[in-house]
Amino acid sequence: MEIGYKLASEAFGPNELIRQAVRAEAAGFDFVEMSDHFHPWLDNQGHSSFTWTVLGSIAAHTRTLKLATGVTCPTVRYHPAIIAQAAATLALVSHGRFVLGVGSGERLNEHVVGRGFPDVRVRHQMFREALEIIRLLWRGGYRSYQGTHLRLEDARVFDLPTELPPIAVAASGPSSARIAAELGDGLFVTEPKPEVVRDYVRAGGTGPGYAEVPVAWARDEHTAAKAALNTTRWAVTGWYVMSELPNPVNFDAATTTVREEDMLAAFACGPDPARYREVAQQFTDAGYDRLVLMNAGPDPDGFFDFFENELNDALRGLTPSPVPA
Repeated sequence: MEIGYKLASEAFGPNELIRQAVRAEAAGFDFVEMSDHFHPWLDNQGHSSFTWTVLGSIAAHTRTLKLATGVTCPTVRYHPAIIAQAAATLALVSHGRFVLGVGSGERLNEHVVGRGFPDVRVRHQMFREALEIIRLLWRGGYRSYQGTHLRLEDARVFDLPTELPPIAVAASGPSSARIAAELGDGLFVTEPKPEVVRDYVRAGGTGPGYAEVPVAWARDEHTAAKAALNTTRWAVTGWYVMSELPNPVNFDAATTTVREEDMLAAFACGPDPARYREVAQQFTDAGYDRLVLMNAGPDPDGFFDFFENELNDALRGLTPSPVPA
């Protein structure tokens, strides 16, 4: 079991994210995962720095902490050749501490370059081609590729690490789980769905499973839930909504009916380690062994202290619950 910390690029500026990563390493986290967004989910989050710059700086400010994108879309806003180059460089400057998390993207971030955002069937076709291009370039030498949607012309990534970074592929259903198994080295999810793991394994997947665990630390449950409602209520809308809405104002409108009770039901809120174990156990039971704590509470430093003193050992001791006979 590895425990990671989610760096919320939508909620904090770049220098604060670097500070939090350093603090996460000191608190005992194994890795940090950082979203790769152009926009925040909600305007009141107020931030959206360039992930690759921030992760490069984190690599320079830490020694053992692993780094991951959670996740990058290598098809619309970026061309996969750029991600192949960026990931190789980050693997080098971090001395092998980087995991490339990738997914088929959200309209929120991808529509900004004016190329549109295709339906899910086409997105998955493009995503498969993008991963094929990244793998091709990581073989070294000059490479070209002609796909249905994406092309590569006489391109070479010159600086390649001896050990290539693992690719963790975001999945939410059978189609994306198959892509993860065939072209990835691991699985990445935001919901505790055991069927995604089953689809991944059936398709031949054998890598680790990364899962974002929703938490909100504060000294009392109400304060934690209120903070989560204010900035992170989009997280309870489900993946179809999260992938399709174009701007923060749309997420604001789509979440007007979300209540504090909804956050309490979905998130581990407050100071009770037992509730955190309960929420994390769902992901462990579903088959995931890389748990990323996504803290939506109002006090990051209080959360780091809580993790270090009360939560770290408790979460590392989690094992899948026995299956009833």
